[in-house]
Amino acid sequence: MSGHSHWAGIKHKKAANDAKRGKVWSKIARMIIVAAKAGGGDPGQNLTLRYAIDKGKAANMPKDTIEKAIKKGTGELGAINYEEVLYEGYAPGGIAIMVDGLTDNRNRTGPEIKKIFEKRGGSLGSSGCVNWMFDKKGLITVNIDAIGEDDLMELALSAGADDMENTGDVYGITCEPAAYDQLKKALEEKDVPIDSAEISMVPQNTVPVGDVETARKILALVEDFEDHDDVQNVYANFEIPDDIMEKAEA
Repeated sequence: MSGHSHWAGIKHKKAANDAKRGKVWSKIARMIIVAAKAGGGDPGQNLTLRYAIDKGKAANMPKDTIEKAIKKGTGELGAINYEEVLYEGYAPGGIAIMVDGLTDNRNRTGPEIKKIFEKRGGSLGSSGCVNWMFDKKGLITVNIDAIGEDDLMELALSAGADDMENTGDVYGITCEPAAYDQLKKALEEKDVPIDSAEISMVPQNTVPVGDVETARKILALVEDFEDHDDVQNVYANFEIPDDIMEKAEA
């Protein structure tokens, strides 16, 4: 989710996920199963699997749960088939939104996603209607108390980052997906504590939300999507000012 800034959105999602750990583990297990099925069960040879395992570890997922998911993906514990789905549409206020999922029943998931859009005042669009507004990027956040801005900037740029933003709470670092692994590794090797790290869809431009009611509708829509078992990620291009965000979440 991309909130009133990309970084606040990630922070908001992380807090919500911590409160729903079982659901989060279930979603990450699906990622691991799909990655292992597509590229094998060795994370040293399967980058997508390694990303999924890292995500599981960051969410404190038990080691045996991760291993079980890998074995399900490789067929050692029976075959489970999930397919990737992507739904695009609009939230209230003309906000572009993409819902990325993994499902074992596309015919069930599609109508449920459409219903959530409609229930919260949004609308499901056709394939390709909004994804051109987003770029695939690596996103890494570091708490501003962890390291000096100049030091982090020098380290990040030398390791392949293409931008860094100080949001007041965190430094937000973006990079091309191909540079994500080396950037994350470079930060870890320098013992820089990473707050969050993921491959995401970053909006090219954001749309300001100027009233509390619209902000509440957008946040409720995103929360409904994130609560859905088949949904992995929600991406949007809204920008909610701090004062409106505080009132909307009150």
